[in-house]
Amino acid sequence: MRLDSVRLALGTLTVLPAGVPTRVDRKVGKRAMVLAPAVGLLVGGLAAAVVAVVHLIRPDADLLAAVLGVLVVAGLSGGLHLDGLADFADALGSRRDRETMLRIMKQSDIGPFGVVAIVGVLLLDVAALTACLQSGRGWQAILIATTVSRLTLPWSCRTSVPAARPGGLGSYVAATVRPITATFVSVVVLAVVLVLSWLSSAHVIGAATAVLLAVAVAFVVSRRARTALGGTTGDVLGATVELALPVALLALALG
Repeated sequence: MRLDSVRLALGTLTVLPAGVPTRVDRKVGKRAMVLAPAVGLLVGGLAAAVVAVVHLIRPDADLLAAVLGVLVVAGLSGGLHLDGLADFADALGSRRDRETMLRIMKQSDIGPFGVVAIVGVLLLDVAALTACLQSGRGWQAILIATTVSRLTLPWSCRTSVPAARPGGLGSYVAATVRPITATFVSVVVLAVVLVLSWLSSAHVIGAATAVLLAVAVAFVVSRRARTALGGTTGDVLGATVELALPVALLALALG
């Protein structure tokens, strides 16, 4: 079952080869969401390596390194989180009833609100990461931000947030993670982030703030989803990750 959870976490959160889970149920889904920050650490580590190499080759190419770092994160995630952000933005932007919004989120096309959301988030990602690079902590920032942005998933799947509809990823992971478990994961992530900050001479306060803000994003988005949709979906979870990433990067850039 633990291997199935690892496979589900990697298979749903990245495009990395992980194999197909032999079993998928709510217990496996819960553990996959608890493992989400670890998956973020892996994705962030690969992106950080790209940023570090580019910056080593061209120390003056901060914008190039930032763009490539953000693209690596988006690419390794398969663009699924961005797609979820677009769907959620289109649904909320429609200002329709619950059933219509859920139907909009299931459609494959992207509307104007979705386009604006994707462009806005990516611009913030690049701008904030560029600022971090200019401050001499670029690879640290993308590593920390990618990790803490995935911390939103256990909080978004806490037991008080039901699934908006039966079927799909949301029904397997919604309302599965107890708050005490999400709190424990947050403490572990905070400890890892603080150690990374200390070892790399990054700003500890900015890193700690990034963790707290990521958790806050999870609460705000899940509350909005519950009000508008009646609960969470896979798209909402992806949107939460994508919204937490620029927030974390901004905290690191301004911290």
